[in-house]
Amino acid sequence: MSRGACAQSDPNVFFPHDGVGVEIAKAICSDCRITGPCLEYALAHRIEHGVWGGCSERQRRRILRDRRAAARETGLVAVAA
Repeated sequence: MSRGACAQSDPNVFFPHDGVGVEIAKAICSDCRITGPCLEYALAHRIEHGVWGGCSERQRRRILRDRRAAARETGLVAVAA
């Protein structure tokens, strides 16, 4: 995201190998004005690695799971496993 706070940072920061690295990346995201679009991009494209929109891989999986569950409950879409 060329307009984000991450544009001024080393890209490797956003692909950490430990929890400390995740927190560093999230701290950079916390000052960003486009975390929403960044997160939605990662979710829409099923990006599995790195910190996007201030969310870790685990957090994005949880968001997708919660959205699928909500869609099933409201009957909006049929979701394949």
